[in-house]
Amino acid sequence: MTVSKQVSLTCSGHTRPVVCVAHSGLTSEGYFMISGCKAGHPMLRKGETGDWIGTFHGHKGAVWGATLSKDSFRAASASADYTAKVWDTVTGDLIRTLEHKHIVKSVDFSYDCKKLLTGSNEKLLKVFDLKVNDDDYFSLEGHTASIKSSLWLNEFMIISGSEDKTIRIWDTRNRAEFKQVLVTSPITSLEFSRNYDLLLATYGSTIAIYNATSLKLVKNIEWPVPLNSASLHKDKSCIVAGGEDFKLYKIDYETGKEIDSYKGHFGPVHCVHFSPDSDLYASGSEDGTVRLWQTVPGKAYGLWKGSENKSNTIPSIATNN
Repeated sequence: MTVSKQVSLTCSGHTRPVVCVAHSGLTSEGYFMISGCKAGHPMLRKGETGDWIGTFHGHKGAVWGATLSKDSFRAASASADYTAKVWDTVTGDLIRTLEHKHIVKSVDFSYDCKKLLTGSNEKLLKVFDLKVNDDDYFSLEGHTASIKSSLWLNEFMIISGSEDKTIRIWDTRNRAEFKQVLVTSPITSLEFSRNYDLLLATYGSTIAIYNATSLKLVKNIEWPVPLNSASLHKDKSCIVAGGEDFKLYKIDYETGKEIDSYKGHFGPVHCVHFSPDSDLYASGSEDGTVRLWQTVPGKAYGLWKGSENKSNTIPSIATNN
């Protein structure tokens, strides 16, 4: 299929490859986006426009993972400096530094924001209690290689994906592994559907969709190029994915066939994530930029002015560091 055209918004400001991007939930102020790069210093932006709000300073290494709480008042970041950090998004202040013994790759808030889950090159999952002032945590052990992604499924259950080619479910009540599946390549990303009934995973050139609670395979979508990340539309109509060939792909969920593909980045795409309303998706790349793409090109939304999007010009959002 030929590459389609649309006007993507380029969010500059990062100085090295962007390896993670995530959104908050919908709030009274709209929604927000956080991104992290190999130079450290995660950035907070308005989700609909990409406008820069602030930069979190404090890490001394690459930021491999970043997330926002559902209400957007808290941010967390995972770094090569052997720490995870929790931030106040209103003031920009550092709230907590959580020490690890190796590079931290993944962070995720529990739904009530009282706990923080981390995954690291220690091959451990750690659950920190954010209600206390000390570094109170417990570990979940079982992975045999670095943990790429770790997510809260519900109040008690956790799902993780690792370079050991496994996806595992854990029960925090007895602090034990509940179930695992073995795949053919290291996991590159995990994401839940909006209602948490499905788990989307990427590894190698495969997008795999599982029942989130049983890890029963629902379907596999095989792609012709290696993929680093994929994200599912809120109504499960389509998937967006990106990987090593610099392109963003829009894929029909039911058929697994390509709907469109877009080129704008000048390097491999490391991460992609739908906004909470699924009207746009964000991508981060080796080229050091975050780009915003419309799910339905030509629609009036944010900085896009409807049918004017048919122009071939690519606007860029100037940001501060």
